[in-house]
Amino acid sequence: MSTGTGTGTGTGTGTGMSAPLQQIVVINDLSHAMGGASALAVASARRLAERGYRVAMLVGDRPDPALAAAGIAVTGLGQARLLGRASALLDGLWNRAAARMVRDWIAANDTPGTVYHLHGWSQILSPSVFAALAPVRERLVISAHDFFLACPNGAFTNFATGAPCPHTALSRACLAEACDRRGQAHKAWRAARHAVQRRVFQPQSSPPVLAIHAAMRPLLARAGIPAEAIHPLPNPVTPFSTTRIVAERNGDVLFVGRIEATKGADLALAAARRAAMPIMLVGDGADRARLAAEYPEAHFAGRLAPAAIGALAASARVLVMPSRYPEPYGLAAMEAALAGLPVILPPSALLAPDLVAAGAAIAVDPRDAEAFAAALTALAADDGRVEAMSRAAFAATRHLALSPEEWIDALLAHYSARLGRVQVPAGTRSGSASGSKLIAARPLGTSAAGI
Repeated sequence: MSTGTGTGTGTGTGTGMSAPLQQIVVINDLSHAMGGASALAVASARRLAERGYRVAMLVGDRPDPALAAAGIAVTGLGQARLLGRASALLDGLWNRAAARMVRDWIAANDTPGTVYHLHGWSQILSPSVFAALAPVRERLVISAHDFFLACPNGAFTNFATGAPCPHTALSRACLAEACDRRGQAHKAWRAARHAVQRRVFQPQSSPPVLAIHAAMRPLLARAGIPAEAIHPLPNPVTPFSTTRIVAERNGDVLFVGRIEATKGADLALAAARRAAMPIMLVGDGADRARLAAEYPEAHFAGRLAPAAIGALAASARVLVMPSRYPEPYGLAAMEAALAGLPVILPPSALLAPDLVAAGAAIAVDPRDAEAFAAALTALAADDGRVEAMSRAAFAATRHLALSPEEWIDALLAHYSARLGRVQVPAGTRSGSASGSKLIAARPLGTSAAGI
């Protein structure tokens, strides 16, 4: 197999020979599973280690001790997220300590068979991480859990109005748009950070970008990332239940996510009250105390383990995902749908057309209080419709997600394409590696599930 050219979309180590996979380095702001990106970064490290791979993590926060116990070598800065830090303005633009950590780790530990996977950097690590990773760029893979690669506010959305943004990042129209949730001064800072990021990221020669939904591709390409460098890779999903939840017999509304304005927990509570339906909220966040006082009839369960979420979901009639900005994926929606729960979500969610087409969901703008409540009221009154949606969700949405094992197989395929081949540890028995010592490189953009 020929080696890559070093332009970002080739494979190989640049030595003229393919190399076996010796270690995988997962890079993320956080070592704790707070939010989808961090949860996926941590989950990938754990599952790869369970398969017998040598895994390291480079993180911006204080390392979670549980990762070391799982056999993962973690190096961390011990820093907090930017919001509320005195040094946020400067560190957010260029975190020198983060760059030094990554650069030093590479100097001490890199091998021709080491693959680097960058997840999140906007909260702690900053754009400096791209400069630090420059020496190993042809062995780098990037996950796009959001749009920070292509948009200063990370969402291609005007947060003041909820309208999608049609502009190219840093264009005159972009800079004039009052889109930031914290005002124009913060927008100016975000624009400055994006300018720094674009200079060191060099989108025109991007390493492979793994987008969690195919509909992200044109938005990421708007930033100059070549189309051939963008590869859809659906999230891994473990359903709330492996058997169909008999939603038509239940009466509760279920919300799973951070209790904060961006996720629309307040919109869910208002709509449930208007529809006279009981509501359960799983998660925590800055707005929990205020909303619990304002909605004493609601059940706030807090953060729960997956099994406990499944127990609550078993009594739910519908899951609501009322995010105020476009969700690139929407993990809770898929966890619910695969278990047979109908879903109500905004049209801006990238999964919305897929779930609606499957007959599993209703798309409604959660900011339209009357329409949102009307959708809940309609489901509360129609057992037949709920049953039909439940059965469709359970049977007709499997193609929209990967199992955790299929997801790891797909990641290994992408890693293999960066090195030329992947050596699988003896004893591996899961996924496409079962019974084999070598995974042949699959074309980027394909997975064990054929997605």
